[in-house]
Amino acid sequence: MNEYTTVKSESSAEFIERKSKFIGYICPVQTEDEAIEFVNKIRKKHPDATHNVYAYLTREGNKQRYSDDGEPQGTAGIPVLEILLKSGITDCAVVVTRYFGGVLLGAGGLVRAYAHAAKLAVAAGEPVKMVTCYECDIVCDYSRYNMLQILLSEHEAEITDTQFTENIKISFYIEADKFDALCADLTEKTGGTVDVCKNSEKFMPIKIKI
Repeated sequence: MNEYTTVKSESSAEFIERKSKFIGYICPVQTEDEAIEFVNKIRKKHPDATHNVYAYLTREGNKQRYSDDGEPQGTAGIPVLEILLKSGITDCAVVVTRYFGGVLLGAGGLVRAYAHAAKLAVAAGEPVKMVTCYECDIVCDYSRYNMLQILLSEHEAEITDTQFTENIKISFYIEADKFDALCADLTEKTGGTVDVCKNSEKFMPIKIKI
């Protein structure tokens, strides 16, 4: 797999629906054990909640699990899971905590409420596309620094560090399928006197809209 979509960070969002409080929590995970650990963490945080509904998806083992946690069957866990599936998000876990406010929502109302909580959690977690990237360095003299900044920006490279010594060392990562074009452009603009040092390959986050 060259890319996949997940969320950037652990986050939460909440809303009130007919006096019931819904809190949607989301967390990036890579294994089922991490997903279960996150679910248990939220349960411990809200031991007095009426329900702690959850759903998670992981690429490892192609795991897909959900729980209604006492809500009527099909009204809670499945709506949360479907939001993840429709968003194309994986390697993440969602827990929706509910504090019952005394007003029954009905099956349809529960489905809508849990789905809405999951949507809010996904947005709060900031969806990112994880793509194969190269971590690289460029060493240049001070006269070429501004030109290289512009060049890297044009090729959508993300600068992670810049060291100013006798020369300038720019560390960055770039999507693998954009690397060759960057190198060709760099060679043209510098007459082949500045090279890119490719250090490693890894999945890195590219922010997207869901």
